[in-house]
Amino acid sequence: MPLIRFVLAQLLGWALIFAALKLGAPLTGLALAIGQGALAALASRALHSARWWHVIHLGFTPLVWAASQLGISAGWYLAAFAVLALFYWTSFRTQVPLFLTNAPTARAVLDLLPRRPARVLDAGAGTGSLLRPLAAARPDCHFVGIEAAPGPWLIGRLLAARAPNVDWQRGDFWAEDWGAYDLIYTFLSPVPMPEVWAKAQREMRADARLVSNSFAVPGAQPDFVVPANDAGGRELYVYSPTAKRKAPIKG
Repeated sequence: MPLIRFVLAQLLGWALIFAALKLGAPLTGLALAIGQGALAALASRALHSARWWHVIHLGFTPLVWAASQLGISAGWYLAAFAVLALFYWTSFRTQVPLFLTNAPTARAVLDLLPRRPARVLDAGAGTGSLLRPLAAARPDCHFVGIEAAPGPWLIGRLLAARAPNVDWQRGDFWAEDWGAYDLIYTFLSPVPMPEVWAKAQREMRADARLVSNSFAVPGAQPDFVVPANDAGGRELYVYSPTAKRKAPIKG
């Protein structure tokens, strides 16, 4: 688990620093913080964490030291932590940050909806920046947004309050039955895509589409790819997880 590896690497870094201090190393202030960060980054590498965790370790303790020199009340740091926790919630575990879908991408997804009335799920819906424009453009369709983090969910609930065809939920989209939907949209990260694909293949109907913003399913051939120029700067990977026949990839 990434959080456990982070804590373990930090503890190893501090243990090595304390050992160096016992041996008489002249480390204080910023030098001590930089030394601990470097040792924690090395420990993170030894624990086979992702590379971006090494960068976090390098900067974590030096940034804490720098913040301690500013004389800011601890209450402000607590408030900042609370706000970040409300918006990023379990990102440390899922490794899925908060991504917001932009308007051009929403228009590209609109073109992918069936012409008939359909049910659409935004799995990890953020603040609803995808579903609101879709709901306004297609009042004949039913849209479900599921978001776990309290901050984005509350914003989305307030903004979608007047959209009668939007069902805004707070919860775990993994617990939802994907077989009830004609199109499922995800904008997650590379980490959960194999699990997304496995769930889609288990549960989605043969005529249903899975649309992934930016992140392809490893080893799976998409029906086609909406180019970044047509989708707000990010490619859209379109799959039919349970269909027997695949369409060619667009250029």
